[in-house]
Amino acid sequence: MQQQEQALWSRNFITICVCSFFIFMTFYILAVTLPAFVLDDLHGSKQQIGLVTTVFIIAAVIFRPLTGKWLDEVNRKKLILVSLAIFAICTVLHLFVSSFYLLLVLRFVHGIGFGIAATATSAVVIHIIPNHRKGEGIGYFSLFMSLAMVIGPFLGLMITSHFTFNVLFGVCFILSALALLCALITRIPEKEGGLTAPASSASSWDWRKLIEPKAIPISLAGSVLAFSYGAISTFISVYAKSLGLEQVASYFFMVFAAVILLSRPFTGRLFDRMGEHVLVYPGIVLFVIGMIWLSQAHTAGVFLLTGGIIGLGYGALLPSFQAIAVKSSPSHRSGLATGTYFVFFDSGYGLGSYLLGLIAAKTSYHTMYLIGGIVVAFTVILYYGLHHKKKPRAAEAQSA
Repeated sequence: MQQQEQALWSRNFITICVCSFFIFMTFYILAVTLPAFVLDDLHGSKQQIGLVTTVFIIAAVIFRPLTGKWLDEVNRKKLILVSLAIFAICTVLHLFVSSFYLLLVLRFVHGIGFGIAATATSAVVIHIIPNHRKGEGIGYFSLFMSLAMVIGPFLGLMITSHFTFNVLFGVCFILSALALLCALITRIPEKEGGLTAPASSASSWDWRKLIEPKAIPISLAGSVLAFSYGAISTFISVYAKSLGLEQVASYFFMVFAAVILLSRPFTGRLFDRMGEHVLVYPGIVLFVIGMIWLSQAHTAGVFLLTGGIIGLGYGALLPSFQAIAVKSSPSHRSGLATGTYFVFFDSGYGLGSYLLGLIAAKTSYHTMYLIGGIVVAFTVILYYGLHHKKKPRAAEAQSA
């Protein structure tokens, strides 16, 4: 076990990263293609597009904190395998959807499988990464999600432009089955003795069993980021279509993730050597500039350039916020810390997809992205007030 902990690129680290990659590939393929499926095949309305994502995220939000608790109480590998089986079954059931409301029910159950699997894999990888390379390791783990973020939308939009949605759902099922296979061959670290918090009586209720309080401040900042990011993953394809740039929509995500791919090795090391502030503040500025500029885009060049700017900001912020949530919490509650972070992140994502979708329906996609950029600007206030400002005080208290 010690040898595995000393090496970052162990077999288990690679397989859990690839497992996460296939989970998020399926997620992002469906995120960018289901809006067209709702409008074209199910004859839904623009207002219903965001609801499909929101219902999925609501389920994930409910089960993420439960997963954080279960990770400290039950067999971790069984939990991951069961959640991935649910995820795969729900993926293939998309082939049989014939009405919008049936899709909503399926998306809710699908969100349960996603919420458990995504939280569990994100928490388990923390125990596989060596302690002295936490920022770098989480950065590379997030890189696999970033790759899914570019390949997934590109593949999804390419399939729907040449084939039917049945082919798309079939491909998604294969990807979810591959995620299950990767989990099967991964050796999941057992809970370390002496690290688990004492169990309390079953009859007593304590919200801290589901949420890690020390992870809440940075998670609030993450939720604001996710609020506006929901407009990217959910509406970018229909926004491109409204601009007459439908052919370059998939390339937005390629530029988005290519920038993350190129910058990730540097951002992970900067986090470990210079601290989080050197990444967070520039990341917020870049994300805001990119969103506001995207709201004014009319040409393919500007449209794709903003994808790179937003990707650079998002690529610095997402792994930094997650690493801060884990580092701020006790080691035996890292699973809960991860679950807490993604509860807030998913809540912001789902709320943003729905509310920004309503704004787009009543005004325009230009206005929606402009408002999204302004919202992200408030992350600076949250980050400084809830984390940056308090960190020196905590250090002083420990040294006193």
